[in-house]
Amino acid sequence: MSDKGFTVIIDRETCTGQGRCFSLAPEVFEADAEGFGTVTARLLPHSEREKIERIVQLCPELAIRIEDA
Repeated sequence: MSDKGFTVIIDRETCTGQGRCFSLAPEVFEADAEGFGTVTARLLPHSEREKIERIVQLCPELAIRIEDA
């Protein structure tokens, strides 16, 4: 695991716009003009990882992934 933190990526092809990500973590995600999730935070500290891992698990389409920086 990198000390630099991690990034979050949403697969636009897989996302159907359920909105759980931006409902649960509006500081990291938001809806775009079409209602699909987008990532607004580019580099997150490890202190946020557990929360984001939970959101990854809650995504119905499994469209969110975490990558170490």
